[in-house]
Amino acid sequence: MRIGIIGFGKMGKLIHSEALKRGHTIAAVIDPICQEREVTANQVSSEHLSECEVVIDFTHPSVVVDHIILYAELGIPAVIGTTGWYDRIPELQKIVAQSDGAIIYSGNYSLGVALFMQVVREASRLFAKSGLYDPFLTEIHHAQKADSPSGTAEMLGSLVLENYPSKHLVEKETLHHKREDEAIHLASVRGGWVPGTHTVYFDSPQDTIELTHRARSREGFAVGAVQAAAWIASGRKGFFTLDDMLEDVYLSVEKTQ
Repeated sequence: MRIGIIGFGKMGKLIHSEALKRGHTIAAVIDPICQEREVTANQVSSEHLSECEVVIDFTHPSVVVDHIILYAELGIPAVIGTTGWYDRIPELQKIVAQSDGAIIYSGNYSLGVALFMQVVREASRLFAKSGLYDPFLTEIHHAQKADSPSGTAEMLGSLVLENYPSKHLVEKETLHHKREDEAIHLASVRGGWVPGTHTVYFDSPQDTIELTHRARSREGFAVGAVQAAAWIASGRKGFFTLDDMLEDVYLSVEKTQ
């Protein structure tokens, strides 16, 4: 594949390395600030994307919506790792459909996290049915992480909420008062060099169950993003999540067995 990397921060550099390791060609590296030699342009445009078969975008929510619209108009499949724009999904789904485009998005491309979410989904259903356990979440990241809570934590919070009929909102701010009964609290901590630790708790007066995913490095995210690029660029059209890709891959495996 000829891949365009949009955003050449820590994740962009890991994706660059992983793509080359897997035998792909880097057709463009676009970043408005970075001046490293790998960067081929400082703005996203049809000219700078002309050689790309697929793009992987880890930029910023303030620009990613415009990027998605451009990718759809140009017919370039795109992997979106940026978060903070999900309120625009209904609008963008229509635009991508009208343009016959292809987008896959996720707040975390780690296969381990994707499987972890499946576990959390099923656990939430079981504990909600019991009527005994109160859920809450914590996430820990390195001191330099720009967003809070993380996109992964947001996804986990929504997942628990969807499967807990007695809960109606995820409270993401620091609480200076009693937590409402219908709320699920999501707490964030920033410090050190932690790549990412997410824990979902189910607590009762008698015991506590903790489900934790602890990343050892960011490399797993890069591996998943490059795999997603190969999947979305293989002729697919539409607006997909990482779950769609995993389901497709697993179903394909089952059909061949």
